[in-house]
Amino acid sequence: MSKRTAESSEGGAPLKGGDRPEPMDVDDNKEMGDFEDEFEDEFESEDEIFEAGVDGRPDAEREAEEKTAGAMDVDSNGTFIVGRNKLEQGQHLAPDLSTYEMLHNLSTPWPCLSFDIVRDRLGDKRERAYPATMYTVAGTQADSANAKDNALLVMKFSGLSRQQKADESDSDDDDDADDEDTDPILEHKAIPLTSTTNRIRAHQIPNSDPSQPPTTITATMTESAQVFIHDVTPHLASFDNPGTVITPQQNKPISTIRAHKSEGYALDWSPLVPGGKLLTGDNDGLIYATTRTDGGGWVTDTRAFKGHTSSVEDIQWSPQEASVFASASSDGTVRVWDVRSKSRTPALTVQVSAVDVNVLSWSRLTTHLLATGADDGVWGVWDLRQWKGGEQKPSPIASFAYHKDQITSVEWHPTDDSMVAVAAGDHKITLWDLSVELDDEESKDTAGVKDMPPQLLFEHYSEHAKEVHWHPQIPGTIVGTGHEFSIFRPIPVVYGVHGK
Repeated sequence: MSKRTAESSEGGAPLKGGDRPEPMDVDDNKEMGDFEDEFEDEFESEDEIFEAGVDGRPDAEREAEEKTAGAMDVDSNGTFIVGRNKLEQGQHLAPDLSTYEMLHNLSTPWPCLSFDIVRDRLGDKRERAYPATMYTVAGTQADSANAKDNALLVMKFSGLSRQQKADESDSDDDDDADDEDTDPILEHKAIPLTSTTNRIRAHQIPNSDPSQPPTTITATMTESAQVFIHDVTPHLASFDNPGTVITPQQNKPISTIRAHKSEGYALDWSPLVPGGKLLTGDNDGLIYATTRTDGGGWVTDTRAFKGHTSSVEDIQWSPQEASVFASASSDGTVRVWDVRSKSRTPALTVQVSAVDVNVLSWSRLTTHLLATGADDGVWGVWDLRQWKGGEQKPSPIASFAYHKDQITSVEWHPTDDSMVAVAAGDHKITLWDLSVELDDEESKDTAGVKDMPPQLLFEHYSEHAKEVHWHPQIPGTIVGTGHEFSIFRPIPVVYGVHGK
């Protein structure tokens, strides 16, 4: 079941559950015309202006009305909450920069529905290294009239400086300040595609020579129902080797998977098969496995995994067992499979929601925990040890109905098994700490805000938030995509990277 309409009359939304964006209307005329004073000669003296005010009423009366009209709709304690409170006409949201250690928003030629972070050779645990640099891959979502503009983007973000603190003086280590106070730079190499990218994932094949970089490949699941595998190693290397020319041959896919008869969104590389093993799921409810051979070719097993009664929305391999994976579907179930099964049917099926289950994430640290996110804005955490099969329906060990629109992404922190990042259609990316104990009374209100779970640590506004990932080498740094790319890191008091 496709969650995106075929045509669009509205712009700006890379939505899995909505319309495609239109290109931005840009005024190329840079000259400013003459302004005409519509009130010219309306008042004959300053006395009349003072008496009548700008709209014919006394100033005091007009100012009182403006103050009332301009009042922001806020919660009872004065807090504005996206999705709960509404902006008045003329009002705009601005982030509280004091809560961010780093915050940058960067745009691509077209919005991207999906992206992935590529591990680099700059080192791990570099949360204090500014300006930051990172590499990503993404697929664009151009509107139907501009399908030829779609591309796989290989990107380098650099110059990602930290926020200047209010108490930092200009005299403090000018050299360090110069290093940190830089403008962000987005460089990219575009690999042409003829279709919208529904989901993209990167995988790295280790090099036999440890001194050489790994081979980085991507799998791109497109609206055309084809899945393209590209080698983007030369594209990544070109950023740090000026003058490098990417040839047309290097832009071609090294393999194309044509097993699917309908488009899909489910895609995942096995973290336990270094050579490359890929799962892809489609809107017909079918899942196929593709494996890289010893000779470097790719083989897709034509025997599909069958069991879902509707579209497969997400897939993840087990981080611990090389033959096991889980899938989420719009039939409301999560199913656990074993690729060694000759029947190609699920080993376990659990109804986790009455609506579509859009996304799932398998904890890589505590491997019996699985997080899911559904169309009704509810996301939860499940203990797989309780999934015994049969008629008994397990309950989530934690469930949150905070978001007011569909959950579009959920991901466990790579090094902290209590932290989860969530993105949703209500334009929010939220960070959660599950180590905060659940208490029925405390969970009703937090800091005087009604229905604010105490496990909610941080909330970031991201227009049409679609996907979110933790950076595996820069602790506490989050990258999200939607109308634009958002790269941010909350201050340590919000997210205690130094204390955990």
